[in-house]
Amino acid sequence: MKRITQIVSFFYFCSSALSAQTHLYHLGGELPTNTPRIFAPGVVSQENRSEFGSIFSANGSEFFFAVEVNGKAEIRYSKLDNGSWTTPKTIIGDATYGYNDPMLSPDEKRLYYISDRPKNGEKTGDYDIWYSQRSTDGWSEPINAGNMINSSKNEYYISFASDGTMYYSSNKNAKEGNQGDYDIYSSEEKNGIFQKSTRLSGAINTNAYEADVFIAPDKSYIIFCSIRPEGLGRGDLYISHKQENGEWSNAKSLKNPINTEKHELCPWVTKDGKYFLYTSNQDIYWVSTKAFQQ
Repeated sequence: MKRITQIVSFFYFCSSALSAQTHLYHLGGELPTNTPRIFAPGVVSQENRSEFGSIFSANGSEFFFAVEVNGKAEIRYSKLDNGSWTTPKTIIGDATYGYNDPMLSPDEKRLYYISDRPKNGEKTGDYDIWYSQRSTDGWSEPINAGNMINSSKNEYYISFASDGTMYYSSNKNAKEGNQGDYDIYSSEEKNGIFQKSTRLSGAINTNAYEADVFIAPDKSYIIFCSIRPEGLGRGDLYISHKQENGEWSNAKSLKNPINTEKHELCPWVTKDGKYFLYTSNQDIYWVSTKAFQQ
């Protein structure tokens, strides 16, 4: 036991090796295997409360997640401090508008999220993608991500490739009477400015609901939530791989034990590629990525 403690302490103080240490992810409960486990039960995932998207920083020392309080979502934060995780606290939220789906930019200087807060002072009722800038004093007031991303309809969930390309979902092109038809889009970043969004191919987008997208940093695969007739529950998680010709493969269900008769959504993979976090039945779960690598 003494030897193990020495090894853990050594790597904790070697910042270059932080991302490789599984103990950094350990907020509570057992580390997952190929069988999904509830993430940090009683600390993050709590009974009689809904938890949504969740992410770690690249080195695993910061954790962001969203919860619903009195009908409004807010973003909470915990960090590794002297070997222990701090009690989660609210960093973005208020009693009037919701804030959900936290996601760090590749350089981690911005925290992105969605909100129904007014744009240009006018309340529209739809969700846009916003971000806050990191500073030594915390996070700035929300900044709208702009018209290349946002529309007069809803934009949900955000994910970034390592080159800064944003992936997100929207019902901006839904046909009249079918506002539940969400598709997945991407927008390249050039010189700090997002470019015109592109709808992903039919290998991913269908006439059904496709949202809550996670893109691998190297764009080699994509995981997203979809509501399809063949699904096991209200919403299932699907995966598609980038093929040699640059096209996406036809998306396939992650199946059981990840997909269940409940609603699976909010997928995210840790930067070291070891763990897969997602939401199911209003709690956050995690599992080894070996469960779906095949």
